[in-house]
Amino acid sequence: MKARSVLLVALAGAVLGGALGLWLNGSGPLLRTELGQRALQGALSAGAPAAPEGLAIARRGETIPTLRLPDLAGTDTTLPGDLAGRPVLVNFWASWCGPCIEEMPELNRFAVEQGDNGTRVVGIALDDADAVRDFLGRVPVDYRILIDQAGPRDSSVQLGNPRGVLPYSVLLSADGTLLKQKVGPFQHDEIDDWAR
Repeated sequence: MKARSVLLVALAGAVLGGALGLWLNGSGPLLRTELGQRALQGALSAGAPAAPEGLAIARRGETIPTLRLPDLAGTDTTLPGDLAGRPVLVNFWASWCGPCIEEMPELNRFAVEQGDNGTRVVGIALDDADAVRDFLGRVPVDYRILIDQAGPRDSSVQLGNPRGVLPYSVLLSADGTLLKQKVGPFQHDEIDDWAR
């Protein structure tokens, strides 16, 4: 009986501590952990509309389906093929997405620091090409930007984002295997640890 009481008090303390932590700090610290991101991915996938018939969806630990997307000049890039040989951080964004815009300086910092030998950064704008051109004219970045149209068959859905939440990022290995997924913006210096 005494052990049961101790267990109940410990459990109540853990629940209260977790609730207090979320109340004081928000969900941010939890969502910056791999466990928190996996839980969020599971919650977003639960009850999400079924993927359109015949659409290949990437799963962690598997090679992603081939994606062929244009840049702003109309030149196609094939993922993972054209970018094989180095890890790739793919970030889905849109010019109208506030959190996407807030994280872009951090993505750019990371891309510049990685240089020609580290992890490549590729932004995929789920947006109108003219809106993206206009936005990048005001807020330029040093990493590759590709264009896709948001919808039930877009490239973010194919890389495990069934609800089309933005920003959304994935980390691919040098051979195109899906290693990690992240829903929400990167905070300052978060990318460095996440991309390891």
